[in-house]
Amino acid sequence: MRAIKKSVLALSVLTSLVVATSSVAQPANSQKQAESATELRQSIFKLLGSNMGALGAMAKGKIPLDAAVVETNSTRINQLSLMIADYTRVDTSKFDVKTEALAKIWQEPEHFSKDINNLTVASSALMVAAKSGDEGAIKKAIGGVGKTCGGCHDDFKKD
Repeated sequence: MRAIKKSVLALSVLTSLVVATSSVAQPANSQKQAESATELRQSIFKLLGSNMGALGAMAKGKIPLDAAVVETNSTRINQLSLMIADYTRVDTSKFDVKTEALAKIWQEPEHFSKDINNLTVASSALMVAAKSGDEGAIKKAIGGVGKTCGGCHDDFKKD
């Protein structure tokens, strides 16, 4: 168990450095740029959702737990979490784009960065738990990822 905690700690420190170095958002220059940025941003979140779906179903016992799928999906979620800052770098809040993203993303960048980091850390912990094969640890770590997703939705996504 100590090895798992050390692995999670090392991944957490590394990912914190990555998120901390993300650049500040710039306002979109045109409707076309805002629409393109929105489409790309939404692509990242759709991929996150597609990978979370099976994990949530496993955690709730709706489908059998498969550690290999958990490992694959948690790795994808982790990689996608590292892209969120890049794909939210263009502030689209001043344009009429079809989105559920709140302007708060760009108004509270430190809070948003913290939430991104929380997802990166939680998905790192899930990657480690998946490798352990411990069903209880895996389900707990899935819950941790789900909690970070829900927290960000509560703060930065329209109902």
